[in-house]
Amino acid sequence: VYVLFLLFQILGAVILGFGIWILADKTSFIAVLQMSSPSLKTGAYILIGVGALTMLMGFLGCLGAVNEIRCLLGLYFTCLMIILLAQIAAALVIYFQKETLKVELSDIVVDLIENYDPSDDEKRNLQDAWDYVQTQIACCGWTGAKEWENNEILRNKSNTEYPCSCSNRSKDLEEGRGFCSLEDAVNGTATYADWPVHEQGCMDGVEQWLKDNLGIILGVCTGVAVIELLGMILSISLCKNIHSEDYTKVPKS
Repeated sequence: VYVLFLLFQILGAVILGFGIWILADKTSFIAVLQMSSPSLKTGAYILIGVGALTMLMGFLGCLGAVNEIRCLLGLYFTCLMIILLAQIAAALVIYFQKETLKVELSDIVVDLIENYDPSDDEKRNLQDAWDYVQTQIACCGWTGAKEWENNEILRNKSNTEYPCSCSNRSKDLEEGRGFCSLEDAVNGTATYADWPVHEQGCMDGVEQWLKDNLGIILGVCTGVAVIELLGMILSISLCKNIHSEDYTKVPKS
């Protein structure tokens, strides 16, 4: 019994930590989304709330089991059921709205690319996060490097420069951010086809990452749901076995 309640404490801490990580991360694709999309930031705060609530419920469930307090076990069961139903609802929303989310994500990244400016300190964290994504996934743009031709700075320079983080040359990656100069531009003009950059768009890379890690994601989600179901079953069983309550066992503050 106590091991299961302890698992809920750990589970709550993990969810809480994940929410905090989303808000604090500044060097990954999550950072791009978090700084560009209010919905992800709201989701992070919800995760923090759910994690804190799960930890509290684990404590109340343990307290109710130790002191045989049916109302605490009932509260524990109710909160677990609400959390489980909320998780199922969130999963269904994500599944049925995945195309809408994909379009929203595409708009965020395309806008970032078009307005990318290495001298803009206000957006430096966001731009550094996108540079990190392109470097780590070895990709360029969202659907391809052609999107960078719409960047105002590159357009004004006739595309004789290109994003360093897109480059397939190690010396450019040492810079890691901003724009690198094209050495062999013809008549002072160029196109994305002349750039020494990766051909793959980051959309394919992100989707491939999700596919590669889908088993882990589903496994974690299933494990969480199973633990929650066990907690609900256990709390109901304990409630039925408690025939009388002695509130004098409840610790006084």
